[in-house]
Amino acid sequence: MSAQKKTRGKILHATTVIALLAGSAYLTVELRQEQQAKAPAVQAVTDTPDLKSSGSANLGEQRWERLKSPDRSVLRGENGQVLATFTDGARTATLTGPSRTFTEPANTKSRVVTENWVRLMPEVWTKGAEKERWFKEWFKEYFGSEEDDLFAYGFQYVDQAPVKKDDEGVAYAGDADFGPINPEGSEGADLRLEQSDFYDYLGIPYTFRDGTTLQPESMRSRSMDCSGFIRTVFGYRARYPLRASDQSGDGLPRTANGMARSDLGADIIELKGKAPFERPASIDVLQPGDLVFFKLDARTKERLDHVGIYLGHDTDGHKIFLSSREEVNGPTIGDKGGTSRLDGNGYYAKTLRSAKRL
Repeated sequence: MSAQKKTRGKILHATTVIALLAGSAYLTVELRQEQQAKAPAVQAVTDTPDLKSSGSANLGEQRWERLKSPDRSVLRGENGQVLATFTDGARTATLTGPSRTFTEPANTKSRVVTENWVRLMPEVWTKGAEKERWFKEWFKEYFGSEEDDLFAYGFQYVDQAPVKKDDEGVAYAGDADFGPINPEGSEGADLRLEQSDFYDYLGIPYTFRDGTTLQPESMRSRSMDCSGFIRTVFGYRARYPLRASDQSGDGLPRTANGMARSDLGADIIELKGKAPFERPASIDVLQPGDLVFFKLDARTKERLDHVGIYLGHDTDGHKIFLSSREEVNGPTIGDKGGTSRLDGNGYYAKTLRSAKRL
């Protein structure tokens, strides 16, 4: 090969590498070198299942453990490491898998590097469910899987997230707004209107389980407020049942207050005291995927008025959450209007009031 051809080859290789590194600015998935190999299929789940990690190393014998506060079942590996956690009364499960890095460069320098994959199980967890057929089939499919989970869904709506369309051409993901500008905005009033739900973002009518059909408003196209974002991620994308409103019924209510006060899932941090309610003495019980609820606005009186998804720790050791906010105009882990930290004495840390595991 001539020197000229070798030089062209090196230039082409370097250009390709640079192009690959520049992609996916809003979400990157960093797999550890030893985890590159695809996880082998899980044949069965028993009290001592024969599982392997998402890498090549055999984890050896596993064991199930029951813990309290909240009541839950934990699957541990041979060295005591947590492989998965399942909470009584909840459908969300946290599985250990390949490491990922979530970022939002447009609004924060914070980076969340996590091995937690949060998924929705087909049934509510109860003690001993590891022996049930439905669980064995579900766990076989999803332990070690790199298929999009709740975290991946959530970051598909942050700033600069690319548009994704289904087979019918409906844009079901992509950079979302919080809501339209408030036409009656004045000093002390909200800059943007709330009440934008997932069907507003999608721009299509939606019929709920009770037969109620709601129509999207064109001015709310590509928008979702804080609870609308949760309903998009857990409901429209992960298929958790949804209610048309906060009224009694089967499914996730429309508002943050309705979600927090519903009997769905497991209450991880209970709401205490009178409005504006008490700040939790400790938040160590939080687990990635939990819904976190806030009391931000005195005008809402006894209503909780904001909700987000707890992600875990960022690389600086802070507890980070993801939510849709008017300050950033959409889903964010950003710093505008208050950093997305639940620890310390920042804006959201001071206004956190309760948490639920769906």
